[in-house]
Amino acid sequence: MSRLILFSVLLLVGGCRQSAPLFPADTMFINGKVLTLDEDSSTASVVVVDEGLIVAVGNKALYGKYGPRDVVDLDGRVLMPGFVDSHTHIRGRARRHVELGKATSIRQIGQLLGAKAAELGPGEWISGYGWSEDALAEQRRPLRADLDAAAPDNPVLLTRAGGHSAVANSLALELAGVDRDTPQPEGGVIEYDGDGEPNGIIRERQAIVGDLIPEASDDELRESLVAALRDQLRLGITSLVQAMDTVDHYAEWERIYQEHRGQLPRAAVQVAWEGAERMVAFGRTSGAGDTHLRLGAIKIFVDGGFTGPAAFTTAPYRGRPDYRGKLNMSVEVLRQTIREAHAAGWQLGIHAIGDAAIELTVEELDAAIADMPRDDHRHYLNHFTIMPSAATMDTMAARGIAITQQPNFTYTLEGRYAEYLDGERLRRNNPLRTPMDHGIHLAISSDILPIGPMRGIHAAVTRRGMSGAVIGEEEALTLIEALRAYTLRGAYLTFEEQQKGSIEPGKFADLIVLDRDITDVDPLDIADIRVEQTWLAGQRVF
Repeated sequence: MSRLILFSVLLLVGGCRQSAPLFPADTMFINGKVLTLDEDSSTASVVVVDEGLIVAVGNKALYGKYGPRDVVDLDGRVLMPGFVDSHTHIRGRARRHVELGKATSIRQIGQLLGAKAAELGPGEWISGYGWSEDALAEQRRPLRADLDAAAPDNPVLLTRAGGHSAVANSLALELAGVDRDTPQPEGGVIEYDGDGEPNGIIRERQAIVGDLIPEASDDELRESLVAALRDQLRLGITSLVQAMDTVDHYAEWERIYQEHRGQLPRAAVQVAWEGAERMVAFGRTSGAGDTHLRLGAIKIFVDGGFTGPAAFTTAPYRGRPDYRGKLNMSVEVLRQTIREAHAAGWQLGIHAIGDAAIELTVEELDAAIADMPRDDHRHYLNHFTIMPSAATMDTMAARGIAITQQPNFTYTLEGRYAEYLDGERLRRNNPLRTPMDHGIHLAISSDILPIGPMRGIHAAVTRRGMSGAVIGEEEALTLIEALRAYTLRGAYLTFEEQQKGSIEPGKFADLIVLDRDITDVDPLDIADIRVEQTWLAGQRVF
């Protein structure tokens, strides 16, 4: 269709006549249900995009004002902002890697290991990620003996989904010098069987084995890392926060984003604190970069997680009266790291899962902010699984300490919580409503358990676990609250809420089209909604 004919059609549809020259534009989205997710949660039917930015949002009256080069007929479908996954882990995979995220049995894991052993040959390390006992037919964890049977001639280390524990086979344990006499590592646990021998499971400190695995080069990992980043667009994720990396490896992110500019989700990369002197030499702080790639917050691990388990709690674990999890560092090291990073102008994004870890972290942040006031810090906690005291939440609200929460954990980790928690701790795990009621800024994200936003939104709205049981219904969000938490409120954590996260003039045209109206489906069906199109800066990328 020629541009002149296109203009005529638009004018006729709009029921108006051209009385003045039309403003040029790249793309006009018409005939849709536009969820702007702005402060008023307004809806529209037409969006106009030019040079990567949204220039107008409204209704058919816009037909007579703009002359777009392209028109996208949404045919009644929903257009909304792209998702901002404010806590995720995107990785390249080495040749030795086995993907276990879809494994449904220990037998299947064994088959995958056997195939990889045959491919690599004897003596080569095999690594893997993604198994979960809750998804396996045997309803238990794979252990040393299971791995020995599948790959006796290769050292093997397979990390559980979530990354807080792993299982090693006998050859890997032998190479690492782990046996019945090995002392427990600080901050972690080596598990033993009834005979006093390691059963293969190492919690939180699996690096005592993993450090022996030869590192893959950036050249080996680059292609799969780029593919993993592009795959986020299929899920409607147009921005993400890479939740852990190093200042040295940031150069690889810069290389990738330079080579694939405009083709990958916008990213902010969290980095580990490496001491005041090293960070000064690095010469940059949070926010350095551009609209495609920037430095995120400093990542600090205060405690472990519930897949270990090692989250640091105020009360003992269910059925384990002497166990409250573990801190990953001393209080003194935590205090020093927070104060040095805060004083240097960095934002802090701190892993804190147990209520004791949260309360300790907030206490140290509160003291640092009091001693060195900053209005621009936007420090936040990753996870916030066990609800802390009301006083702690009030301090967070007063100091502007935010949260990126993972409501999908309520679904995926239902079995872990049921095993380790009880009472209010179980019912209100991963609280959403209560921290918001205290005035805390709350975003939601995936932490790749699983990575798709629809599962997180489903869990935030329904509070249903894998079994179908509803867990703490009073902590649920409304649908619009959940969508805003996965878009605009996530953009706030990278200081970009004025640039993305809602459909408003002047913001990036980072948009997605859904296969059905998310506002008009049974909440139980939200997880089944699919993204049909993804647009990044006005260009269709999926």
